[in-house]
Amino acid sequence: MSGTANSSARLAPIKALHVGSGDPVLLLHGFMLSPHCWEQVALRLASHCEVFAPAFAGHWGGDRIEGWSTDVHALADRIEDQLDDLGWRTCHIAGNSLGAWVGFELARRGRARTLTAIAPAGGWDSPSLTQFRIGAKFLSLVPIVEIGKRLGGFAINNPIAQRFALLALSKNVSAVSRRDVAAIITAALHCDAMIPMILGSARAPALEDLSNLPTPVRLLMAEYDRIIPNRVYARRFLRELPDSADRILVNGVGHVPMLEAPDRIATLIAEHIYASRTHLRAV
Repeated sequence: MSGTANSSARLAPIKALHVGSGDPVLLLHGFMLSPHCWEQVALRLASHCEVFAPAFAGHWGGDRIEGWSTDVHALADRIEDQLDDLGWRTCHIAGNSLGAWVGFELARRGRARTLTAIAPAGGWDSPSLTQFRIGAKFLSLVPIVEIGKRLGGFAINNPIAQRFALLALSKNVSAVSRRDVAAIITAALHCDAMIPMILGSARAPALEDLSNLPTPVRLLMAEYDRIIPNRVYARRFLRELPDSADRILVNGVGHVPMLEAPDRIATLIAEHIYASRTHLRAV
């Protein structure tokens, strides 16, 4: 790979990745990210699956949002429209962080054949101190993002900014390409949904009871999750998901494990899809 500046210069917004053929698989990215974070996983799944990884509304590459507030339900509405356009009544869903939260909502609506929830957000009561903490954490990023917007390409290519982003999202930072970290920062600087999502999520109802969710669920918890640490934010998922759900701690990875361990994440998703087809439990 050539220099960092050249790598980031080639980046362009992605409205949706759509590759492969076979079982329909929907990949949903996290808050302030974009479909770029799924590129390596999508390529690995594409040999046996038709993969669709859209940009959320208000995020880099996604549709514009209307109004001053949005939430998980509004994001899920738009994803449902896209599934209808594809002719996918149901599909396998894998989501990371906010994407997993939307995935649970889509599963509640009967759109998921299986759900792989990777470091899922939304595992808090509303209102609650835990909900307030996560909102405050993202609000604290607003001035940083605003400064980054004014610095433009300098912020995207700055080693300090890149290190900050990687330490927040990954454990093994050397495993993440410079192109991927440039995409992370670019997506954050182009996320128009940042404040509307923070405001909307503060007012939105909590996830409904997960104990009666009929969709086969695989919960993947990142061992070194610095954004929503497992000891606080995974408790509800561990407690409420049906006994049939897989609960897996993915060792040695951060909040967005697709960046540093695409082979492992693709395998864990594919195993869950295969298990649902053969009516076997994945182990």
